[in-house]
Amino acid sequence: MTDALVIVFVKNIKLGTVKTRLAKTIGHHGAFKVYSELVKVTENATSELQIDTRIYFSTALVDHQWSNKFKAVQNGDDLGERMLNAFRDGFKAGYKKIVLIGSDLPDINSKHIEKGIEALETNDVVFGPAEDGGYYLVGLSQLETSIFKNKPWSQTNLLNITLKELEQLKLNIGILEPLNDIDTYEDLIASDFYKNNPELQERIKEEIYNQ
Repeated sequence: MTDALVIVFVKNIKLGTVKTRLAKTIGHHGAFKVYSELVKVTENATSELQIDTRIYFSTALVDHQWSNKFKAVQNGDDLGERMLNAFRDGFKAGYKKIVLIGSDLPDINSKHIEKGIEALETNDVVFGPAEDGGYYLVGLSQLETSIFKNKPWSQTNLLNITLKELEQLKLNIGILEPLNDIDTYEDLIASDFYKNNPELQERIKEEIYNQ
């Protein structure tokens, strides 16, 4: 057991349920393909870590992903409660520094995650800002429940509101470099993830043509 823990939140890859905003442009089959590729990026990033990793799936465990890792199903009525419960489980297990990431980041690598862990050496909380106003990583060196309660999830003011509340609590906060996730067609085609994947480009063009 390491003193640090990485938690990965993964939405089960099921046709019609992943990347629904993106699906409005490229169809559900296209969105399914994009999210499948993004999960592979996340799995590769975490496979390089020498840090304990726990995978929390949205609805059901998947055997062929993240083999030999701790797996569980997310528990809670909304995203905040699900994240809070995962952090709570980690601290109860004895971990001292915990970071949580999602699984839709085309540019994430092991260094981003390691920097999140390192930031917790001198900070109570760390965030990796997403360019849409949310965050792709949140890390804690002790449980702070307010982060996860009564927040505007998926809104552009999420991180700003969270930071203002934490500043009032006099907590030390670390900020990592921003990354962009992929929620829309514009996000997709602007990403190197898409530009450097000719197979994905052809699949998406075919899906758009066939709509």
